[in-house]
Amino acid sequence: MKMIPVTEAVGMVLCHDITKIVPGQFKGRAFKKGHTIDSEDIGELLKIGKEHIYVWEPKGDEIHENDAAKRLAQAACGKNLVLSEPSEGKVNLIAETTGVLKVNREVLNAVNSIDQVVFASRHTNNLVFEGEVVAGTRVVPLVIEQQKIVQAEELMRTAELVSVLPIQNYRVGLVTTGSEVFHKRIKDGFGPVVSKKFEELGSTEIEQVFVPDDATKIKLAIERLIAKGAQIIAVTGGMSVDPDDVTPLGIRQTGAEIISYGVPVLPGSMFLLAYRGEIPIVGLPGCIMYSKASVFDLVLPRILAGERLSKLDLIDLAHGGLCLQCPECRYPACAFGKV
Repeated sequence: MKMIPVTEAVGMVLCHDITKIVPGQFKGRAFKKGHTIDSEDIGELLKIGKEHIYVWEPKGDEIHENDAAKRLAQAACGKNLVLSEPSEGKVNLIAETTGVLKVNREVLNAVNSIDQVVFASRHTNNLVFEGEVVAGTRVVPLVIEQQKIVQAEELMRTAELVSVLPIQNYRVGLVTTGSEVFHKRIKDGFGPVVSKKFEELGSTEIEQVFVPDDATKIKLAIERLIAKGAQIIAVTGGMSVDPDDVTPLGIRQTGAEIISYGVPVLPGSMFLLAYRGEIPIVGLPGCIMYSKASVFDLVLPRILAGERLSKLDLIDLAHGGLCLQCPECRYPACAFGKV
């Protein structure tokens, strides 16, 4: 590259973006790569501290930062993602739909082990919304050896680096247990909270059934809702170890496979996950009613994205699974559920 004084740069073509920073007001691109400098640009370039510009004389084994970022992003881009245009040497990966972000951390680490290659993402297995940036990539220098980009591309061909599993619309059956609610001694506190969480993710509740603390009646309620077309069953209440808490037994009596009764997440350790064939059944402990963020918020998006969770998936929630119960809840903009 040649270094040219700005005052002598009229007619020259920029080979990189030039950033302008006004503290507390603006940070962004002032001049775009490919811009032909005219006499009116000289004063602005000097104001932002650019007394020289670089003119790139490309070699066959080097590529420009924008082209490198585009190739990295294209190689990483999996299902339901789109790419931004290069800006200041960076390309973003953007969710094309609402869903669960999947990031292959092993491949991510391998790509970032290549000198001068940078690839950053949001946390895997977290809910993202249409239009949100989920990852970004660039290289450190203005030009980089082409072989480094080829090496990164080869790594990303071995496994999909970044993708989004779209949230699906489920028909929800809700079984509310508890003799005190069934006999209307107290008002149901579970239903509105659980229904809202499903509705916010696009699913529809087909019916809420109230049953006393009776395992057989819980079993029959679940089976009736499945027969009615429910694609997921949420059972609330009766999840502790008191003698009257028979919800886990009722779920088991349906013949469902119990994946786990108890999960290393606080709040929500008494959560139960089971599958009756392809139909997920979740047993929800009392904390769901009063905790803005709980195990249910970590697991529900993945279930609605069509993942069949294993015991190991639930164990993996332990790292990041402690909610700090902040006086003013900031979830999901916090560490809870982040791996």
